[in-house]
Amino acid sequence: MSGWIIILWLVGIFVVPFILGNLIASALKMRSESRRFGIVLMVLAFGMAPFINQLIHGHNLKDAFRLGIDLAGGTNLVYQADKEQAEASGKEISSSAMDELTRSIARRVNPSGTEEVTVRQVGEDRVEIIIPGADTDYVQAMKDKITRLGSLEFGVLAARHDRAHQNIIARAEQSDSDDLFDGTQRVATWLPVARIQAGDNQGQLKDVTGDPSVDVFREREVNGQTIREFLVIVSPPEQKIDGRYLVNSRPTFDENGGVAVSFTFNARGGFLFQNLTGQYQPKKDGQKYRLAAILDGSIHSAPSINAVISESGIISGSFTSEEVNELVSVLNAGALEIPLVKEPVSEYTISPLLGVDVQEKGIMAISVAAIAVLIFMVVYYWTAGIIADICLAVNVALVLGAMALIDATFTLPGLAGLVLTIGMAVDANVLIFERMREELNRSSSLRMAIQNGFGKAFSTILDANLTTLISAIILYAIGTDQVRGFAVTLFIGIIMSMFSALYVGRLMFDVLENKRLISASSLLGKSIIGKTNLDFLGKQWLATILSLVVIAGGMTALVSRGNDNLDIDFTGGSMVTFQFTDNPGIEDARAALEEQFGNDMALERLIVPTDNGAGEDQIFFRLRSKNQDRDEVASMVNEAFEASEFHLTKNSVEFGEITAIPEQSEEENAEAAPVDLFAGGNQVNLTFADEETLTAIQDRVIRSYAKLTETPLDSISEALFALKGTAGSGMEADESAVQRYSEMELKVASEISQDQLQETLVSMQERMANTPDFSEVNTFSSAVAGETQSKALLAILASLAAIIAYIWFRFSQIAFGLAAVVALVHDVLVVLGLVAIASMLSATPLGPVLQLTDFKINLPMIAAFLTIIGYSLNDTIVVFDRIREVRGKNPDITKEIINTSVNQTLSRTILTSLTTLLVVLILYFIGGEGLHGFAFCLVAGIFVGTYSTIFIANPVLLYAAQRRKPDA
Repeated sequence: MSGWIIILWLVGIFVVPFILGNLIASALKMRSESRRFGIVLMVLAFGMAPFINQLIHGHNLKDAFRLGIDLAGGTNLVYQADKEQAEASGKEISSSAMDELTRSIARRVNPSGTEEVTVRQVGEDRVEIIIPGADTDYVQAMKDKITRLGSLEFGVLAARHDRAHQNIIARAEQSDSDDLFDGTQRVATWLPVARIQAGDNQGQLKDVTGDPSVDVFREREVNGQTIREFLVIVSPPEQKIDGRYLVNSRPTFDENGGVAVSFTFNARGGFLFQNLTGQYQPKKDGQKYRLAAILDGSIHSAPSINAVISESGIISGSFTSEEVNELVSVLNAGALEIPLVKEPVSEYTISPLLGVDVQEKGIMAISVAAIAVLIFMVVYYWTAGIIADICLAVNVALVLGAMALIDATFTLPGLAGLVLTIGMAVDANVLIFERMREELNRSSSLRMAIQNGFGKAFSTILDANLTTLISAIILYAIGTDQVRGFAVTLFIGIIMSMFSALYVGRLMFDVLENKRLISASSLLGKSIIGKTNLDFLGKQWLATILSLVVIAGGMTALVSRGNDNLDIDFTGGSMVTFQFTDNPGIEDARAALEEQFGNDMALERLIVPTDNGAGEDQIFFRLRSKNQDRDEVASMVNEAFEASEFHLTKNSVEFGEITAIPEQSEEENAEAAPVDLFAGGNQVNLTFADEETLTAIQDRVIRSYAKLTETPLDSISEALFALKGTAGSGMEADESAVQRYSEMELKVASEISQDQLQETLVSMQERMANTPDFSEVNTFSSAVAGETQSKALLAILASLAAIIAYIWFRFSQIAFGLAAVVALVHDVLVVLGLVAIASMLSATPLGPVLQLTDFKINLPMIAAFLTIIGYSLNDTIVVFDRIREVRGKNPDITKEIINTSVNQTLSRTILTSLTTLLVVLILYFIGGEGLHGFAFCLVAGIFVGTYSTIFIANPVLLYAAQRRKPDA
């Protein structure tokens, strides 16, 4: 984007709205309100910017949103750890190393947690990444982020004027090796200069030149390209400066105005950096040393060291803006613990996980729910209801704009959550309107009713929303990707809700009142809920018994169901990828598989486009099951379609003559020729009816050999076998694409005899001819690993502690904070138990009547639980705020004070619950299976949250407050 366009955008967002605001204020003869008009228009312009940008570029408005895998499909990538590189660097591909690798990739592709990218381990040495959307450029950018090692190091270039370097330089210039050792200690290494990645000079070496009288460099030909290498002095391991010490990196500009990367080290890194640069200060005769910035093993820049550098600096080097942004993302995520093979093992385009019918049901339910809330507000509140609806429309527009600006991904539950935000955002309007009603009932003027309505409701709205904001900040700061995504959405929703209700709403009321367009009689409709005087605390023991019974029953059901409570998101399992001779629809395939697997499975439709766009795309299906036995799952898939009208594809293989690989001669060994690991072994050519990947055939060969020799599969080394493609589309495929071959060359080590190889190939041939061609049979890990679950729980506990602290501060008693948290814990336990009970009742006659199904706890349900916490907390603080007001300067909290406060806020509690319940009931009953579990949790949560505010939080508050009173 050019500088002029940026300036125009800034003027359009920050200047034009205030000019328009001044014109509107002048037209209305309300010049004093011009600033308020300007602020509202500026915020609206900021929110509308992503949509205006789409229209300017001729795109559809919906292109501003990135839809989730459930609505728009996406891309499925599987990468394998690079064993050769890992062994060369002395790293073991262990379970812990793969866990760290998975987390590093997740931080790269989903740093904010809002992009709905799934990253999980597959098998022992593979990682699966599922990216919503299938935009080619976006997927390619993701691939670059995923496979880039992300290592950052700093080292001093060897200098001829340094006496300590001269011996090292002499030895390096005589050696053919890239590394120079002093005993076992590496003291220097030759490193290449990086190449420019984009622009007019793409492919050229970066501007890192050398002075032969000072610098030590060499140029040589590698694969037809000239590379330039500098000799870099290697620091001892304990003094090495690398990405371990990086606190953060961010885009910036260098002294020449070019884009660059700014970095900051922690205290230890700063200390080491200070020592290194301090050791190599300019000499008295003016000669200087150069500091190499080394990214992924290549030198990107090598500026002179002019002064001591400690904790921060800049890396320049002919970067593009896109390259800098990618580099910052990769560096902040951390280097990969284990390098990945650049070519993915498999790459598929995934069809939307939800069928068209399910999507249509969900979208219809969301639309009906939103309209129902808007109609309810107008019917109940008349003119004020129309203003509330306008505020809600502004709120939704701003939330959508903010989510589009941060490139968040919208799933079907996410869109439902947006409508739920409308229902919950009504709460602020209801609080204000009910306060206005109280003022009008006291015969206040309309202007005073508006002023006092907003004024008295402000502290309640602020407290209720600030506690939730604090929770959102803590969840984002220490939570997992999934929790952070929810926290971002929650934070945006609350900020926009407060702005639309308190600022936009107040401005509209002031304008209408000033212009005499509203009157006290037309402002608010008649209140259906009159004045009440109910003894709520008198029922506390009955409520306590009811809660204990429900929690005990729910926890019993939860424990008895065990692993059946959890969806595949949390359990992991086995996955099988297969293809049909005649492609059925995903619903037909799912129906056949459910007879074998029940609903403990997930099915994805995968597409492999043809390379040149000619011919038909290949269609695959991938089943995921909670069953950890992958062979049993493959067998069950086969059985599911044996008697079906749909037939799974089979492939065939022919193999040529097996020939011996000559032993390596003594002369070759003496001349230090490369060691042939397969010398003395055997080789054979394989030909396939349909193209296959190297990894799929290697897996088949190893399995057949394991079965033949009765050897455990995990004890067979893959180093015994080597496959190379010799014909097929993979010969011309890009290195970042999946490569498939119709012919391959198989080599086996000398440990495997010719007869064993013959029998292995015959076994594989028979198996391929008689069993379906499963492209992949493997295990996969939970999308939410054990450590991730612990981190999520820690984030929730920390947010609860923060809630206690804030409420303690605001209400001057810890009893308020403890009572609120007890109610929250109560709500989560009850709803969790109700999910388990409902799942058990789904098999009874009551199940179909109430539309109960075998609910499984998945990531959308976790979002629902977090929403319940926010709703219940909001509800509770409204009552607590009224208790504080009724109590006044009375040091005691009594039963009468609490009952009075609950009765005074009862109309608000019922109205808010009704509007929110209206939304979730519509989502539950007509939203289809895509929203069913999510909506069930919310329906239960609204009932339970309203109940706990009155019958749990208040009794706990009374008990805790009275315990603090000194004995008379």
